[in-house]
Amino acid sequence: MGLVQGITELFPISSLGHGVLVPALLGWHNLVSSQSASQSFFLVFLVGLHVGTAVGLIVFYRKTWAKLLAGLGRQVSKSRSEGLSSLWHLDNPDMDPSYRLLFILAVGSIPVGIAGLFLEHALRVLFAKPLAAAIFLTVNGVILLVGESLLRSRGRHVMHRTLDTISVKGALAIGSSQILALLAGISRSGVTMVSGLLGHLDHEDAANFSFLLATPVILVAGLYKLPSLMGSLGDGVRMQTLVGALCAMVAAYVAVRFLTKWFATKTLRPFGIYCLIAGLLCVVRFA
Repeated sequence: MGLVQGITELFPISSLGHGVLVPALLGWHNLVSSQSASQSFFLVFLVGLHVGTAVGLIVFYRKTWAKLLAGLGRQVSKSRSEGLSSLWHLDNPDMDPSYRLLFILAVGSIPVGIAGLFLEHALRVLFAKPLAAAIFLTVNGVILLVGESLLRSRGRHVMHRTLDTISVKGALAIGSSQILALLAGISRSGVTMVSGLLGHLDHEDAANFSFLLATPVILVAGLYKLPSLMGSLGDGVRMQTLVGALCAMVAAYVAVRFLTKWFATKTLRPFGIYCLIAGLLCVVRFA
């Protein structure tokens, strides 16, 4: 499960969907029923896996995050002489580009943070079931394929944005798409990449922005619920959670390393086809 989480969180094929479908396909019925329970040992276990995934992402992007935080320090120093308004006037030509990207990532994380706080529990209880996950996995495939088709219809000569030029409105649009990933079967990285592509990012920048945007969301959500592991729900699964988190960390690092190279030259189409086929087969299996 740690390997499944680490890989499918970054591959645009839905970690939450596979977290529901893989135990169901393997006949692990106690885990399947735990998915939609209000509280269970398995949910605590999954929280640990998410923290491991976030650590893997941080390790891979460690130089980028160091650069972004250094930009924050430089911009804060500037604000002492230029005023606090310099911290959020993104059209200021003197704004540090690393700080600007950090600010944009923070803005993009707000919508899913609010939605997750109020909707995550209800949506998980309602939809974290094999048939629902299979249906949403199929929908995820459609989203990926339609997104690529819309991109091709624009033609090859569309001017692409870079990460340095994403607007606040664009960041909110891309960040808001993460809310769909609260449904088991819809991929966080998939929908944010499609949103980024439609916002005129190329595949490589859309992937990097998606992974950077996901890191604080996954980490904060995991750390927020991690204290449950120290309570009664964690009894008997703490060592399993540690092992699973380490596996998820390694798998996430390998996955993001592969995908950043993949999206330098390739598209979302293979992942869309996989989701469509796997989702439809699972619909037939669990209907």
